[in-house]
Amino acid sequence: MNPHTFLLLSQDCHLRQLLQIASPQAKIVEAHTVSKGLSLRSEVSPTLIIVEGTSQTLAPLLESARQTPESPPILVIGNQHSVKDAVELMRAGAADYLTKPILLNDLQAALARVLSHPSVLPPSSSLDPFASIISASPQMNLIKQLAKEVASTEATVLITGESGTGKELFAEAIHSHSQRATGPLVALNCAGIPENLLESELFGYEPGAFTDAKRAKPGRFQLAEGGTLFLDEIGEMSSTAQAKLLRVLEHHTIDPLGDTRSHKINIRIIAATNEDLLAKIKAGRFRLDLYYRLNVYQLRIPPLRERLDDIEPILLMFLERVRTERGCRIKTIAPSALAVLRNHEWPGNVRELHNVVEWLTITCKEDVIQPHHLPTSVKTPSSSNHLSTEPKASLLAFGLSFQEMEKKMLEEALQKASGNISEASRLLKMTRNTLRYRMAKHHLQ
Repeated sequence: MNPHTFLLLSQDCHLRQLLQIASPQAKIVEAHTVSKGLSLRSEVSPTLIIVEGTSQTLAPLLESARQTPESPPILVIGNQHSVKDAVELMRAGAADYLTKPILLNDLQAALARVLSHPSVLPPSSSLDPFASIISASPQMNLIKQLAKEVASTEATVLITGESGTGKELFAEAIHSHSQRATGPLVALNCAGIPENLLESELFGYEPGAFTDAKRAKPGRFQLAEGGTLFLDEIGEMSSTAQAKLLRVLEHHTIDPLGDTRSHKINIRIIAATNEDLLAKIKAGRFRLDLYYRLNVYQLRIPPLRERLDDIEPILLMFLERVRTERGCRIKTIAPSALAVLRNHEWPGNVRELHNVVEWLTITCKEDVIQPHHLPTSVKTPSSSNHLSTEPKASLLAFGLSFQEMEKKMLEEALQKASGNISEASRLLKMTRNTLRYRMAKHHLQ
């Protein structure tokens, strides 16, 4: 049950209908004027006030809210896009600001942002876990809907997508929306653990299983009992571990190292990868039978360059988070600066956008982000957008040996990825383990 009460100050009947769709179980109380809304506020005790107007017409309401202890947050609906008006309203105390015409997903995202603040969460509130995945694009809204549907089942889910697209967020939301939500969500990055330790991390071990095994240690399968096990970067799993994982999926039992008995487990598995598993299967580096077991239901998270409408709401969400956690003068972004961001290819996806926001909070000294505030990395046009008609230079013309050329490529990829091994391996189209081997070969570690 949704215990929220919304006080809507507007004469727009379409806005009420949109609210009912966005939050179907919320109670909506209407008033056509600000003065009437002020008189109703104490009677209905709303958890959120949604009001239409400008910084001038809403001044009395915002002033009253500042002077009233425990006043509910205010979501403002503007009739036209005005950065100046939005900034003034946010300064005056508005919790969020939307401009007409309002899309349903924009309204849902705004409600999620405002109502997720601890000061307005009602007791026993149960918000949609997918609301934390901010999106405005039809592609992402469809993926979220599909994820909600599969969350209510026990199906194994394979989440695919480039690095930085938010695969882990989807795994967390699926778990929280499932019948296993009261159980644990245990995560394991298959690429972050050395191959010789991965099996013991997954299956656990008994005392004496190997030289340093002084006491028993439960594996991730046991820790996830009754809940969900999230296996990230599943494509990096060794062939031996793949065979054992396949047996778990087929028989729902595990064999801890050093134990002579099999143990029944009750878990759900969600796996994720940024690699092309079918290509790895063709290359003999991933088991086809395991792929079919994992790929019961696949969710492909589109890269940010395929959902440009998500850039603005995600950026504003990051800014709001920084403002709440440590203070930030930036309130919004100018349309011209947003156009620059939409023209960028975002190879690092949402993670790269987060880094840009962090950079802006340090370097930008104004309230509104302008194009000149943006880092050079997002202002420089991608070479793929400017095809050259000049003949390509031969690699042999550089006069480098194959070993020297390989080292140069590794250095360039690592520099472009800012030292991130996963991103560098994606750029070079090789596995993390292969990249680490070649880095060690050229003394780049």
